[in-house]
Amino acid sequence: MIRSAARTRLRDWAELLRVPALFTVPGDALAGAAAAGLRPNRGTAYAVCASLCLYQAGMALNDWADRDEDAVDRPHRPVPSGRVSPTAALTAAGLLTAAGLAFAARAGRRALVPASALTATVWAYDLRAKHTPAAPAAMAAARALDLLLGATATATAPDATRSRPDTTGPASPAPALRTAGSALALAAHTYAVTAVSRHEAHGGSTLTPLAALGATTALGLWSARTARTGASTGIVPAWAAAAYVRTAAVPCLHAALNPSPPLTQRAVGGGIRALIPLQAALAARSGANGTALAVLGLAPAARALARKVSPT
Repeated sequence: MIRSAARTRLRDWAELLRVPALFTVPGDALAGAAAAGLRPNRGTAYAVCASLCLYQAGMALNDWADRDEDAVDRPHRPVPSGRVSPTAALTAAGLLTAAGLAFAARAGRRALVPASALTATVWAYDLRAKHTPAAPAAMAAARALDLLLGATATATAPDATRSRPDTTGPASPAPALRTAGSALALAAHTYAVTAVSRHEAHGGSTLTPLAALGATTALGLWSARTARTGASTGIVPAWAAAAYVRTAAVPCLHAALNPSPPLTQRAVGGGIRALIPLQAALAARSGANGTALAVLGLAPAARALARKVSPT
């Protein structure tokens, strides 16, 4: 009986924190390191830990802030159903935020800059921006800042080394431009998914998933090309880009053809899972095929867990 109650309690918190979606987080830091032309190191690990904590803080805070609305539209969620108390959710958000900033501080003082901006964006989104037209932009900024956190933490670490020969020298803007391109790609995808998610409770939008379909297709084509020459690249980035388009675009097409709440929610779930192959494609686009394969390895676990706990 005690073991069963503990298992139920654990499942309630897993649902609150959207555990399947956590598999989409490490790829931000890894793609950021790859975009900067650096090998993953201790700073990257700290950035991943910080990102995981801040992401979970955002999930807990989201459900605390939406508890009244969810009592009407989603009464089955942990907070409105009474399985997790509002006080517990808010406390978890605060503690996870503190832990995230502590991990970023361990990566170095410079890493605290994007980590602090990310924290402010997460809290502003959940408490204010979520119900305004600025919501998709806020979420897009959060993903871009998460990638920047990974790049900064990796570059700050004492053991930072280049992942490939670079004859441009440290003063060249090329690494910064590569990082910006990957960050903008993540931001564009996140913007599209967030725009679709604003209709998941009631459905009814055809144009929004159709626009997301166009955006994800364009991002897939772009991510399958190398960052340096713009030429088509090898099998790993092409495979990752194809997996991204398949995961994100197909549910969007279904939601555009039939904008019902279930299909719209499926499009949102597909968009969240598609972050993993997109991060892999961005890493491979920057020449880090090993990192790309490691990120892709997270996809099966995320897909399996999503069958038990909803990622949205």
